[in-house]
Amino acid sequence: MESALLSILTLVIIAEFVIGNLSNGFIVLINCIDWVSKRQLSSVDKILTFLAISRIGLIWELLVSWFLGLHYLAIFVSGTGLRIMIFSWVVSNHFSLWLATILSIFYLLKIVSFSSPAFLYLKWRVNQVILMILLGTLIFLFLNLIQINIHIKDWLDRCERNTIWNFSMSGLPTFSVPVKFTMTMFSLAPFTVALISFLLLIFPLWKHLQKMQLNYKGHRDPRTKAHINALKIVISFLLLYASFFLCILISWISELYQNTLIHMFCQTIGVFYPSSHSFLLILGNPKLRQASLLVAAKVWAKR
Repeated sequence: MESALLSILTLVIIAEFVIGNLSNGFIVLINCIDWVSKRQLSSVDKILTFLAISRIGLIWELLVSWFLGLHYLAIFVSGTGLRIMIFSWVVSNHFSLWLATILSIFYLLKIVSFSSPAFLYLKWRVNQVILMILLGTLIFLFLNLIQINIHIKDWLDRCERNTIWNFSMSGLPTFSVPVKFTMTMFSLAPFTVALISFLLLIFPLWKHLQKMQLNYKGHRDPRTKAHINALKIVISFLLLYASFFLCILISWISELYQNTLIHMFCQTIGVFYPSSHSFLLILGNPKLRQASLLVAAKVWAKR
């Protein structure tokens, strides 16, 4: 029964892997074609491109970790292998989260209008603000890697002090829980920033809709459509990341109680976030949406 469930979860992981690579690869391909033809990309297209690349790296890392955890656990927890796998996950997850958060900030600065001089200053220099935020997040990444490396070193030292070097799943919680706790704490920052962006987006939209109702324009107003589209993208990111965060928390508990099935199930649900969010980004971007419809029409015509 357990082996059958693991086989089903493996098939789900592979399906999410294929879907994630197709959606993120489509974003990278369309924007690269656009860059080659026009020799330039808009700021939002640059963010989407690098976000898609980070998501591809994250999905590949999750797939490799899945199969290593199932079949080659001894290799997975070797000193060098452990650092490579965890560091690659941390780096790809860091850019995946922060680039999605930066996208929320970009929509906020581009769409919302506040009378505050500080906000107007940021709005006029949106590209510089985005670049500085991205560079600033590298400090979080650096501190995260240092803290995780300390946990890895301490855990490996404790193992080496034992006379027999035999890894078993019973020793995994003593290592993985503090590491995952550290990664989660550093991951809360982009979620909090995205949540603030959502709140700053929704209140001006509510006031704007009230004004539009007086003029009988409603959702036909272009500014309102752009505002609602940005809200959909931010909300989808928050909901999917919340589910991703919840899976990590449940995964902690399952590892502490050595429940392999629940742990694997949480991993499967977690991969849904980087795989599915890119589809929503395609639908929310006019250029990508039009390109996807053209591709779908050509595929349908060939049938």
